[in-house]
Amino acid sequence: MRPEEEHRAALKLIEAGVIDCEVGRRLGIPRGTIRDWRVGWSAGSGGRTKSWSGARAQSADCFRCTGSWFDEVAYSYLFGIYLGDGCLSEHPRDVFKLRVACDLKYPDIINEIATHIVMTRGVDKVGFVTMEGCVEVYSYWKHWICLFPQHGVGRKHERRIELDLWQQQIVDDHPRALVRGLIQSDGNRHVNPVTRRLPSGTKHYRYARYMFTNASDDIRNIFTDALTTLDVGWTQTMPRVISVARREDVAFLDTFIGPKS
Repeated sequence: MRPEEEHRAALKLIEAGVIDCEVGRRLGIPRGTIRDWRVGWSAGSGGRTKSWSGARAQSADCFRCTGSWFDEVAYSYLFGIYLGDGCLSEHPRDVFKLRVACDLKYPDIINEIATHIVMTRGVDKVGFVTMEGCVEVYSYWKHWICLFPQHGVGRKHERRIELDLWQQQIVDDHPRALVRGLIQSDGNRHVNPVTRRLPSGTKHYRYARYMFTNASDDIRNIFTDALTTLDVGWTQTMPRVISVARREDVAFLDTFIGPKS
């Protein structure tokens, strides 16, 4: 748990109307922690806060709460999946349900998502609900909110998506896993047929490229920042679409992504 003086200093800034990310920047505290303190402050009366020293802060199975070792590569991949097709829903007793919608056409991706949930949590607790054309991969856990502080009201593209400092460090260290998760959720690899009329005659050829489509400017920026870290060239072909088409860049992405299956 953090020192009481940090808690009091944060509450003063919260009461003064300072937004969470700015409070965290001034005090060097993750924004997710500030958000939890804000929730407690809002629920209190007369400026007095509810205690936030219960199970979430003391549970031994959450690496964010305990600082214990965890699989950063698995988390980076799962974070990419969450940003694309994942969401959290709150349930009684502060339990959160991570839900990821998957197309039934891609059983390998469904299995990979379930595997990375287990690798990230360290516990084999994953469920599946099959619907027409898709399957929902889900897992209940109190600490999903600790791992995905981007959770909030409304659609992701209608609100700011900012990374906490610890998340930024992870995606900077493991950009391949993040890009793989983002492509498998909101992207694809496909082959473009091209026809060109030349003086010597009509020429037909095909080339592969990766596309990533997302309505959120912030999520597209997270994706392109990771590509830049990997020294992969990209272009924005449409307002919501990022394309990787240069032959050497596609070949590089093929080494750890490839077509969906």
